[in-house]
Amino acid sequence: MEVFKPLVKDVETRHHALTPARLLRGLLCLLVLILTAFMMLIYYGFISAIIVRVFSIHYSRKATSFFFGSWLALWPFLFEKINKTKVIFSGEMVPAKERVLLIANHRTEVDWMYLWDLAMRKGQLGYIKYILKSSLMKLPVFGWGFHILEFISVERKWEADESTMRQMLSTFKDYHDPLWLALFPEGTDFTEQKCIRSQKYAAENGLPILRNVLLPKTKGFHACVQDLRKCLDAVYDVTIGYKHRCPSLMDNVFGLEPSEVHIHIQRIPLNNIPTTENEVTNWLMDSFSVKDQLLENFSSQGHFPNEGTEGDLSTIKCFVSIITVMVLITISTYLTFFSSIWFKIYVSLACSYLAFATRFNIRPMPIFSHRKSS
Repeated sequence: MEVFKPLVKDVETRHHALTPARLLRGLLCLLVLILTAFMMLIYYGFISAIIVRVFSIHYSRKATSFFFGSWLALWPFLFEKINKTKVIFSGEMVPAKERVLLIANHRTEVDWMYLWDLAMRKGQLGYIKYILKSSLMKLPVFGWGFHILEFISVERKWEADESTMRQMLSTFKDYHDPLWLALFPEGTDFTEQKCIRSQKYAAENGLPILRNVLLPKTKGFHACVQDLRKCLDAVYDVTIGYKHRCPSLMDNVFGLEPSEVHIHIQRIPLNNIPTTENEVTNWLMDSFSVKDQLLENFSSQGHFPNEGTEGDLSTIKCFVSIITVMVLITISTYLTFFSSIWFKIYVSLACSYLAFATRFNIRPMPIFSHRKSS
């Protein structure tokens, strides 16, 4: 059996040192992100995802996308404009308005955040949804946001997850609702120990020996393709590489790492993906073998092929989002602290409802539902 080989040679020093200025700036950014997240959830998330949803799921999603697309834009702004991280796209140009399933490798705990940089460039930031481990739904404030944004939580045990996943997938079939559904088939982030276990399992079962990714779990991917095939345009196969270290969340907040994020994209039409479960399993294994080789080449060359498929992040778009969030937060802060006591009661009730709804995965259905003509 081949032994584990790290993707990028580890280095003793970080790209940036944690100076007092970076520490203060990072803490300030984190405080702003948490406080604005709370206000956005309590006022605008509750209104768009709960109250509007009682009348229309479609318009609920449009309103939620507007409010939270503006807030989520703060993260790419932090990464690319404040921290000066270079995000370099390569591979294929992808259309701006498609309903897609994204599959990506999982190098670190913050891979999913860098998909926001792509989604923002394509105008889909408020419509991106993730399949994520259920423990993240328990995070204070942010777990409520994951619920409102209709992320799919899983236990990473198919027997427990199948019914929940298929129920959520059944609500994503309206072609009029934009959708970017992101899945990390490895099921967990990459570490040396996990890679060794994955290689051992692969050797015992006649599967490819991968050195830069883990063997993908196939059942969740097959369920997504099977249930959404008729209402998706394509699958985006995304490969992410970092210079010089794989970042943690705090590295992102304080601007320590990474110096560069490289994102390689391959667009795959749905009719290029087989239909049976065994064929889909083999297709995904082959895709991760290709991804493994891409990362191997990235390790030696420092880049993916065909760079420059996307331009720099628009500063104007960033400032429009920042101003939108500032106006919304100013209004909600005034209502909460300087207006009627009824708004304080509203905040208490909204917090209670969101905690309850997130805990039990409850979403209201429209009062006036209708059947589409067949």
